[in-house]
Amino acid sequence: MRILSIQSHVAYGHAGNSAAVFPLQRLGHEVWPVHTVIFSNHTGYGAWRGPLLPAADVAEVVLGIEDRGAFASCDAVLSGYQGGADIGAVVLDAVARVKRQQPGAVYCCDPVMGDVGRGMFVQPGIPELMRERVVPAADIVTPNHFELDYLAGGATRTLPELLAAVDAVRATGPAVVLVTSVVTDDTPAEALDLVAVSAEGAWRTRTPRLPIGPNGTGDVTAAVFLAHLLDGRPLGDALARTTSAVFAVVESTAAAGERELRIVQAQDRLAHPPMEFTPERVA
Repeated sequence: MRILSIQSHVAYGHAGNSAAVFPLQRLGHEVWPVHTVIFSNHTGYGAWRGPLLPAADVAEVVLGIEDRGAFASCDAVLSGYQGGADIGAVVLDAVARVKRQQPGAVYCCDPVMGDVGRGMFVQPGIPELMRERVVPAADIVTPNHFELDYLAGGATRTLPELLAAVDAVRATGPAVVLVTSVVTDDTPAEALDLVAVSAEGAWRTRTPRLPIGPNGTGDVTAAVFLAHLLDGRPLGDALARTTSAVFAVVESTAAAGERELRIVQAQDRLAHPPMEFTPERVA
């Protein structure tokens, strides 16, 4: 499969395209990365160097790929953090261009906006752009629990409430929703849940909480989940494989005492996850 991935890029560590491209390639997919920023490192360090690329320059790269006739064989567009509304417009234009030439292509959006404990950490206007224009244009979205609540317009504490929020988001456009970092009233304190929903039904996996929360985990999760869906795996199986693969990478990172995800070192576990987590059908 061929994937156009429009995301940030860091030279040191793994976030954005630096977290998504290699896992997709390791899983056997061709990736065309388009960078929206070129930073020395992710912003979790509090300081970084490098440019935020002008939207016009990002658009030129997209148009150059289209000039090669590539969009007729493009199977998916993947996007993550969008630094400004102008970048969001470039992504939406790229999706429209791909789908004009390949109607069967899917758009997978990780609607990066914020998280529990941090609140919104994107520029003003981005959350509204995500909710009103970007998410409705997507076929697959991968919000965390905090972002799902924003997209659906209310706080969710129980699993039925969360599933209702997912249905509300799906009603705006996306066929598939994967919710990460889920904590409901029945989630044990030492665990985190992931919930995936489509017309096939709803499944949940549950993992132990690890002592680290490295940047880029959500980017890897969205990429790996998309890869398994493109491979034609049923939703429950795609969720189980994604959960097992990403947990294995984070577990390896924690065991090594590292801050940056050990994507390269744990690549065999990405490609052949140990399948530690069985999906539970919840709807």
